[in-house]
Amino acid sequence: MDFIKERRSIRKFTAQHVEKKHIDEILGAAILAPSAKNRQPWKFIVYSGCSKDEILIEMEKGLLKTKEELRNMPNSEYMLSDAFNTLRIMHDAPIVIMVLNTNGGSPFVSVEPFDRITEICDSLSIGAAVENMLIKATELGIGSLWIANTCFAYNELVNYIGTNSQLIGAVALGYANEAPEARPRKSFGDVVEYR
Repeated sequence: MDFIKERRSIRKFTAQHVEKKHIDEILGAAILAPSAKNRQPWKFIVYSGCSKDEILIEMEKGLLKTKEELRNMPNSEYMLSDAFNTLRIMHDAPIVIMVLNTNGGSPFVSVEPFDRITEICDSLSIGAAVENMLIKATELGIGSLWIANTCFAYNELVNYIGTNSQLIGAVALGYANEAPEARPRKSFGDVVEYR
């Protein structure tokens, strides 16, 4: 419980190197997560250094394209400004891990209802794996940020990665250069109901 309570979303990182053994421990925690029908639908691709810079160039291309496509859509400026801020955070983080659903496909293609149920269950499984990563990183004294803004550059990122798997998101890792306070939470009574 202590590490669950201590976990924070870190958006400012130092340049300090993250050792491979710690990355392996974090990913080891991820693959211990429960998964629907034990499908273990996750794949993690670790980027650092030049390889991280290259994939983030592709993400920026995708964000610029999306910005142009959505320029007249209500609230798009807010959504995309947040995505560009996330890109800046990813540049600052020493490690970026792309998270894939090996059983899923593009979110822009229709799927049959049964396949959608499988996709939802696999997404829940991957969410459990990502949470394990974040908690293990906290235990190791490493900051982390779960990222969903990859969706705004989806096609560019999957094409760069060279995968038909579904890109779920990313996790940024590094040593924190900030100590954010705990964010407010809804009260227990607002979110829990016994029947």
